Amino acid sequence: MPGAGGTAENAVNIPSYRLIDSAEWYGNEAECGRAIRDFMKKTGTPRTEIYFTTKLKVNAGYEHARGAIRHSLLSSGMDYLDTYLIHSPYPNGLMRQQSWQAITEAVAEGLIITAGVSNYGIRHLEELYATKPALVPAINQFDVHPFMTREKEVAYCKKHNMTIEVRLSRIHPDAFLVNMAERHNRHPAQIMLRWSLQKGYIPLPKSTRKDRIIQNTLVFDFELTDEEIQTLDKLDEYLVTDWSVTYVLRRVARRPALTLLPQGSDWRPGRLN
Repeated sequence: MPGAGGTAENAVNIPSYRLIDSAEWYGNEAECGRAIRDFMKKTGTPRTEIYFTTKLKVNAGYEHARGAIRHSLLSSGMDYLDTYLIHSPYPNGLMRQQSWQAITEAVAEGLIITAGVSNYGIRHLEELYATKPALVPAINQFDVHPFMTREKEVAYCKKHNMTIEVRLSRIHPDAFLVNMAERHNRHPAQIMLRWSLQKGYIPLPKSTRKDRIIQNTLVFDFELTDEEIQTLDKLDEYLVTDWSVTYVLRRVARRPALTLLPQGSDWRPGRLN
């Protein structure tokens, strides 16, 4: 949940939220950590019931990664990080390997509980497994939704027992999605969350509005039918709303956040090494 600490405070003060997704890149580790500590003090909630995630901003070598982990601990005020992810595979294999070595050692030292990756495609994961690492990633967090189902990447992660965390960015509702939401008397965002849950993913909704943060929790009292799930799956059109798991796709300032690539297109911006 990129944003100010007030957003994290809104989330942790709602009983359904216990996983706070932060990142060095978001610039909100300190605010999230403060919101978590304030909430625990006010409610008596034990630290073990809060799951704080943050991410390595840049793959720039072993020493850099070690320093970044220490910096995230200091910034957030946490004694340990529940989950620590490599934010992206950029720029190359050597830097990825050194970052993972640093994270592996931090796990052994108890500074990190669970380690994983973010925005990794199959070739990046295969490269990591080929090194026969002492620790394999437990999580891959990437852009998955009905308009970008990434079936190959999902199947690969499941084959290797990786938990899939999916970011749900703001998407212009499709007519099928809107109609389905109306049938269930729900908001389209709740349909996408329900789709994610029934797929076995951990969805990470993002909002700065308290009413929407609450709305996003109201998804456990209804289910989509198998037919509805299949209908949503058919909406796949390779709609990249954040990062591509094989190529770097960065948002350009003052440009629309959504980037549509024709299905089957060979064109991708910024191929990774």
